[in-house]
Amino acid sequence: ELSQINSKDMVRSKTIYQIIPKIIGLLFIIMFVYAATSKLLAVEQFKIQLGKSPFISAYANWMAWVVPLTELLIAGLFLFQKCLLTAFYGSFTLMTLFTIYIFLVLNFSDSIPCACGGILSTLGWRAHFVFNTGFILLALIGIITIHKQKNFTIPK
Repeated sequence: ELSQINSKDMVRSKTIYQIIPKIIGLLFIIMFVYAATSKLLAVEQFKIQLGKSPFISAYANWMAWVVPLTELLIAGLFLFQKCLLTAFYGSFTLMTLFTIYIFLVLNFSDSIPCACGGILSTLGWRAHFVFNTGFILLALIGIITIHKQKNFTIPK
């Protein structure tokens, strides 16, 4: 009977490792599609805001397209089971870059314009930093659960 309990717990654990990345992936899809769409719908405004941003103003023209298209690409990767790990690593990388930029702006810049789109533009910089850090942690949880899922075997 003990082996049946362990087997049931293992099946339940495996199911959790399958569900968690899907839920987190859905959150990333919503966030990235929303952010990218709001940037692309006002791409000229986004370019102007990027042009005023410290550290990246020289790259504003191409970043206005690369950032939202990258967000959409990563969101699209979440739609394919085989690409989940790549999507989580891409999300982790992109959110880390955004967060490093926020850190630099908060600590080393006098000018603090926001080039974010939609609701995120209403967040203060510190709240934005916390928001991004939360999504970095979600990406890490997704990466860990996928690795655990791949290494998970149920004894017979």
